[in-house]
Amino acid sequence: MTTRNTPAAEDLTEALADPASLRRSVAAGAVGVFVHWFDWAAYAYLASTIADVFFPDENSTAGLLAVFGVFAVSFGIRPVGALVFGPLGDRIGRKRTLSLVIFVMSGATLAIGLLPGYSTLGIFAPLLLVLLRLVQGFAAGGEFGSAASFLAEHAPRRRRGFGVSWLEVGSLLGFLAGSFVFFLLSTGLSTDQLSAWGWRIPFLIAAPLGVIGFVIRTKIEDTPEYRALEATDNIPRSPVKELFRHNKKQLLQAAGLMTMMHVPFYAVLTYLVTYETDHLGHSAGSAALLSTVISLAGLLLVPAFGRLSDRVGRRPVLISAGVALFVLATPAFLLMRTGLAGTWIAGLGLGVILAAILGTYAVWSAEIFPTRTRQGGLSIAYNLTAALFAGTVPYLMTVLISATGSTLVPGPYLMAAAVLGLVAACTLRETAGAPLLRAEDLREDSRTPARQE
Repeated sequence: MTTRNTPAAEDLTEALADPASLRRSVAAGAVGVFVHWFDWAAYAYLASTIADVFFPDENSTAGLLAVFGVFAVSFGIRPVGALVFGPLGDRIGRKRTLSLVIFVMSGATLAIGLLPGYSTLGIFAPLLLVLLRLVQGFAAGGEFGSAASFLAEHAPRRRRGFGVSWLEVGSLLGFLAGSFVFFLLSTGLSTDQLSAWGWRIPFLIAAPLGVIGFVIRTKIEDTPEYRALEATDNIPRSPVKELFRHNKKQLLQAAGLMTMMHVPFYAVLTYLVTYETDHLGHSAGSAALLSTVISLAGLLLVPAFGRLSDRVGRRPVLISAGVALFVLATPAFLLMRTGLAGTWIAGLGLGVILAAILGTYAVWSAEIFPTRTRQGGLSIAYNLTAALFAGTVPYLMTVLISATGSTLVPGPYLMAAAVLGLVAACTLRETAGAPLLRAEDLREDSRTPARQE
């Protein structure tokens, strides 16, 4: 087999690609992310009710802490899911792992919605809840890498940033839908009704959404790049070994970009609500409204920044966003001290910066990996940084503010995340418009033993 197949590979993937299928591939890629974030938001908002249902009612605080502990466990298991589903997608295809992940995730979500409480099952109720959340987290560990690889490889080359950006639109939509359903339940049902059966509704809704996503994913073809590897007999036999042997640099670079996304995402869209009520004295309604407005603005801005990165490049957009985050993070929290108007201005400003990051980090991360190890690299980098920097944001901010007595702590923390992202971005070449299938994907050398005929 020749070692310089890039032109042929380019012709093959262009022949297999169908630009008209972009909408179908976006739906297939984003639906699982939507379901995951819908479930995440519903579980977070219903935490106090779930504590009453699944844990003994003698100590409500202990029950609530237990619920949040179960929530944290689902984050901790994600890297394990990434190590399984990421390399699996490099071996058997993006389509199959996408279908498998949403099937497992939706099945566990449905089971939670049907699970009897502590009054019926006793100690087995919380144990089963932990088990099901572990299954959800395990499956979620394979969602991002599968979906990002799928969208990047299906999107037309000149619209790849726009196509992949819809992955984050799906997450924002899921977050908003979960919070909206909670609002309807909390205003339309009594406390007793919510505890008796109302809390189950979001989890039962997520199940048919997952079925729809499963059907969509099973009916769409696998990506042109993966089919090109199949056509040329270049499917990697050991993608994990190959990833850590040849793509360690790309793994670190992707981790840097993802850290710069995770920290402001959780700081702006989740922790800021607590920060406003606990440290700024604003009402919970005002804080929730600002979070909702930021998310709604993101639905428009994220794909706009993705499209901008297709036109001017990934580097200018993401580096500009990183510099803005570094320069403006601490001043933003200073501005919040001036009152409600200052809080809104600062929050919306941070939301715009976050949208620019969300619109470009995933596509750039996908483009730096070779096709042979793309899904494994994306899955591992995303979920390791999520476990370290995502779920820990609210807890760490609370501890640091308590220890230092300064409410400006979130600013320097965001600045540190920006530095990690900028270091990664400055070491990366521009990849907008570049083919995803490269010569290194289409040769049998020391990376994989030659196959015996």
